[in-house]
Amino acid sequence: MQMSKRNLLKLTLLSSASTLLSCKLKNLNKSKFFGEKNMPFELPKLPYAKNALTPHLSENTINFHYGKHHQAYVTNLNNLIAGTELEGKSLEEIIKISAADKTKAGIFNNAAQVWNHTFYWNSMKPDGGGKPAGTVLVKIEADLGSYENFVTEFKNAGATQFGSGWAWLVLDSGKLKIVKTGNAETPLTTSAKPLLTMDVWEHAYYLDFQNARATYIDAFLNHLINWDFVAKNLS
Repeated sequence: MQMSKRNLLKLTLLSSASTLLSCKLKNLNKSKFFGEKNMPFELPKLPYAKNALTPHLSENTINFHYGKHHQAYVTNLNNLIAGTELEGKSLEEIIKISAADKTKAGIFNNAAQVWNHTFYWNSMKPDGGGKPAGTVLVKIEADLGSYENFVTEFKNAGATQFGSGWAWLVLDSGKLKIVKTGNAETPLTTSAKPLLTMDVWEHAYYLDFQNARATYIDAFLNHLINWDFVAKNLS
């Protein structure tokens, strides 16, 4: 009788284990199709309120640029990588893999724009801009000659980027450089480390500045740059 009870207990435990394993396998198979194993990318939260950059960038601009354009890149990226070998990889991995494969141009464009825009929002802050201090200023003066030279070169990069793109301050081989990229291109695919970026796609400034890109660039330099973010990236 005791053996019978023991066997019954074993059978019950084996049955429970089998049921649990079956459930786990079902969930694992389900995760491949519904994204439960690796959650889809989400629109990152802004580091400030949507009206925090006024009067230089209006809440209306943020609503469209962040809420519509940036969100669209996130949505498109999730749709494009669903069920592919890129699903579950980091954003940086997706950018580097897709950049090297011309058949994945659509994935690259959306992934890079998700990353670039997130970096852009963090490159700004309320009451920012102007001349930096501390190690950032020392580095700028050492590598670019002076803060005034930085301003001139950065303005030129933003103003002469034909069509859509970005102006960047990067660290390359230990030296600060100012570069520009077109469309979704990003320094992440190069040896350079991004420190700061300015979006010069028209949707970044058109609602507030119309076609006056130069005025937008002045506002970015004088009132919006988050030098604390630059210092953090530099360190």
